[in-house]
Amino acid sequence: MSYERGWAALNLQPTDKIPRTEYISHRGLIEKHTGIDIDNPKPGQDAWWAISKALDFDFVWNTFSLPNTDRLTHMGTAQWGESYEVVDNRTSIFTDVEDVLSFDPVEAMPVPTVDEMAKEFQHQWVEAQERYGHCVFPGGYYNTVFTWSILTFGWDLFLTAAALDMERFERVLDGFTALSMVAFEAQARTDMKAFIVHDDIVWTQGAVFHPDWYRQYVFPRYKRLFKPLLDAGKIIVFCSDGDFTEFVDDLVELGVHGFIFEPLTSLEYIAGKYGQSHAMIGNVDCRILMFGTAEEIEREVLRCINIGKACPGYFIAVGNHIPYNIPLQNVELYLELSDKHGRR
Repeated sequence: MSYERGWAALNLQPTDKIPRTEYISHRGLIEKHTGIDIDNPKPGQDAWWAISKALDFDFVWNTFSLPNTDRLTHMGTAQWGESYEVVDNRTSIFTDVEDVLSFDPVEAMPVPTVDEMAKEFQHQWVEAQERYGHCVFPGGYYNTVFTWSILTFGWDLFLTAAALDMERFERVLDGFTALSMVAFEAQARTDMKAFIVHDDIVWTQGAVFHPDWYRQYVFPRYKRLFKPLLDAGKIIVFCSDGDFTEFVDDLVELGVHGFIFEPLTSLEYIAGKYGQSHAMIGNVDCRILMFGTAEEIEREVLRCINIGKACPGYFIAVGNHIPYNIPLQNVELYLELSDKHGRR
């Protein structure tokens, strides 16, 4: 009943246990539970589907992409596996601030119409939800507003251009928002029930810019992007890395129905203020799984579960990912403890 459990939790209805999702690139864990070697290209394609079934996921993380909008600058790549080597020969077309401020996203990255993309997204989602029938498969979009700038220009030019001439840079943000609107409006016309708004708006220590900057330049664009989804009755779940605790209230005011977050964002704050009205996904800390004793791992699991049990929309997950180098016995202990203590 994983789909039923996941959908119930997103709608803040009671479930028999705390539902689960995870973000996993742990080869040993996947091989143990599915028999699939993720480094073997053909069967490796089935690894995410297989592990989601094996570990009884109730929800999976997903965003859909627009065509012809690949990132133009390499912003950095983490190492996710023992045999993975980062190879990236891309060079940025942006060399200085003027290149950034004169950039027209819509002209540079034309996309199909909303009608065309609605048909394509509907096809992709139906196919995916049928395959992942055991859990809720959402729609979503990755670049939204802030992330567009990181992926396109890289951090240095993005931050410099925004600081030096925000009047001109705002026109660039308008172009990115126009591209995103195609994806948001198109997916609002599909049968998908939930939508992940991904935008990495913060760092580990919080806001990159002054909070007022977001309230002037980012959140009003969110309001426009969210409207077609809200009008269509979709459940919006906001996702960002880092610590976005200070913006939770702003996001609630904009109409989001839930949050996906790392351990840096405060579960205690969100649950205390919105635990009965919003879904919450994540917060278990992979650093404790990596370096902690069995007692410390159990304490971390209980921290999240003791908060989440009273919140109908809470999903347990390792918020900052389960990478390949966590000791397998520690991951297994986490899974065992979260199942054991997560019964309601």
